[in-house]
Amino acid sequence: MAASGKLGTFRLPPLPTIREIIKLFGLRAAKQLSQNFLLDLRLTDKIVRKAGSLADVYVYEVGPGPGGITRSILNADIAELLVVEKDTRFIPGLQMLSDAAPGKLRIVHGDVLTYKIEKAFPDNIRRQWEDDPPNVHIIGNLPFSVSTPLIIKWLENISLKNGPFVYGRTKMTLTFQKEVAERLVATTGSKQRSRLSIMAQYLCNVEHLFTIPGKAFVPKPEVDVGVVHLMPLVQPKIKQPFKLVEKVVQNVFQFRRKYCHRGLGMLFPEAQRLESTGRLLQLADIDPTLRPTHLSLMHFKSLCDVYRKMCDEDPQLFAYNFREELKQKKRKGQEKDGDSESCGF
Repeated sequence: MAASGKLGTFRLPPLPTIREIIKLFGLRAAKQLSQNFLLDLRLTDKIVRKAGSLADVYVYEVGPGPGGITRSILNADIAELLVVEKDTRFIPGLQMLSDAAPGKLRIVHGDVLTYKIEKAFPDNIRRQWEDDPPNVHIIGNLPFSVSTPLIIKWLENISLKNGPFVYGRTKMTLTFQKEVAERLVATTGSKQRSRLSIMAQYLCNVEHLFTIPGKAFVPKPEVDVGVVHLMPLVQPKIKQPFKLVEKVVQNVFQFRRKYCHRGLGMLFPEAQRLESTGRLLQLADIDPTLRPTHLSLMHFKSLCDVYRKMCDEDPQLFAYNFREELKQKKRKGQEKDGDSESCGF
């Protein structure tokens, strides 16, 4: 009788539980690194299952910690798993997993914010951007302290097609604080609509897969955790440089409770602010009394396209920073006061 199941499917041998690994190596979550361990293998299996089929896929796991999600990935019939872990305390436990999965797990002691992944996987798995996604997937239970700067870094990588995206439109399945997960998927008009919503959605299809209650983690965080899937788009919804889009979006949302013209005005030097802001809004066909949360991706596309033209007309405009102008005014005011005092006034 033929054996059931897929031939050659790898399964980890019996191992100590994650709780036992933590005890064995005397591991504690570092509060300053905002670490929280997920010990329930049913939940780690669910994260991996929701990522989609990982058969013959090269997986890049960030922040594996004691190796909960790592185990679930290794049981998903992958081609290879690369883990990047900054905290040396977790390396021995991960090495135990590597010994149990010969040739499947590669461990790098390093910082995910600076690690160069461009040459980590074979060249033959690279795909053209317009093709189906490559057999590469990023998975991670991200520490809260690095989740936002890391996703912004990866979004810029997507726009430049470098970093993890030299292989093509690499998929990502990541955990975030629930509030951050909600911002990533927030629609026009939502209270959670933010800079992160626009930056993620103009470059990716973003889906909030499910929520994990905080009580499932050790130590228990004060918030629940959202699992989010991001798939880079073939064509970005705003075809302008990432830094330009980021500058427009940041300026709009820094005054999120005001009308949008308030933040947009900060793109321009004070002497020309009123005139230039009016021109930007008129050419982009935007109602100046819309709140930032009510601006759609198409609104931001129009604003970025017009702002780009204005920057082309005035090459010094993009470098303008309203905070620097404020600092200079304050410095001049202090110097003037100092001169008045020295003259005896």
